[in-house]
Amino acid sequence: MRSLKLDRSAATLRRTAVITGMALVLGGAVVVPSASAAPPADPQACATKTLTTGHQKQGTTVNKSGSSSCNDLNLTYSNDSTSTVGDSYRGFYKTSSGWKGGSRGYIFAYDVTHNPWIVLLSDVNSGTPMGVGSQYDGGDTVKVAH
Repeated sequence: MRSLKLDRSAATLRRTAVITGMALVLGGAVVVPSASAAPPADPQACATKTLTTGHQKQGTTVNKSGSSSCNDLNLTYSNDSTSTVGDSYRGFYKTSSGWKGGSRGYIFAYDVTHNPWIVLLSDVNSGTPMGVGSQYDGGDTVKVAH
């Protein structure tokens, strides 16, 4: 019974985020995500990987490429497995003391290819293990450039 209430709460939050965003667009406001960045001059030089998200923790992981011109963990595509709208995503990275969530927190993203890319982690050192977490549920498919 309790988990059903939490599921409804997450769905309500997701609908509210979408409705608010749509109202801003329809009202003539320009919505610009503060955590977005244009792809580097040569996006082909970035390493890419498709990952599966964890629920509020890293899911499958990738190590930051040492040969890539990208310094960040960029969300380039997302598809929420349980919603036709989207989810909020957060980058996670591993340190000597365990997994840490990125300081940008959860950033809402629709189920589309993202252009400009959404920066989840900035200035990541080569070789650092990274993953992506979904705020509302896990098991989403995301593509990252790093």
